[in-house]
Amino acid sequence: MSPEITSNEHLDYVAALLDDIFRIPGTQIRFGLDALIGWVPGIGDAMAAIASFLIVFAAWCRGVQGVTLVRMIANVVLETALGAIPVAGDMFHVFWKANRRNYRLLIREREQPGANTRRDWMFLGIILFAAIAAAGIPIGIVIWIVRSQLN
Repeated sequence: MSPEITSNEHLDYVAALLDDIFRIPGTQIRFGLDALIGWVPGIGDAMAAIASFLIVFAAWCRGVQGVTLVRMIANVVLETALGAIPVAGDMFHVFWKANRRNYRLLIREREQPGANTRRDWMFLGIILFAAIAAAGIPIGIVIWIVRSQLN
């Protein structure tokens, strides 16, 4: 990837384009193409996720620490997974802004390499706990219902 494409200015523009180029009149609420592309049934969120990985790829090329890269990937995966929920997911796009978050993480790593890895680990731990709970609670409820029906 050429240095011109992955310059901070270009990556900042990509983040702005995807997350906050438009503003709802009369408010401070901003959104970008990420939220709009998400309205395309079936492929919209996947297309937005592919565009979001440009910043992650640039971070990888720059040698950002592994834990920060995983956090950046988690930001995109979280936004893509929750963004797939009709309407509520599109509102999540507007407020989560994975691309803006990832751009800030990239700049943070350039200015203070490795300074905030504890926060990255905490974020990933919370995401892992939430994913386990999201899968485990419904499974536990099904097991409870089946057991109550057998007794």
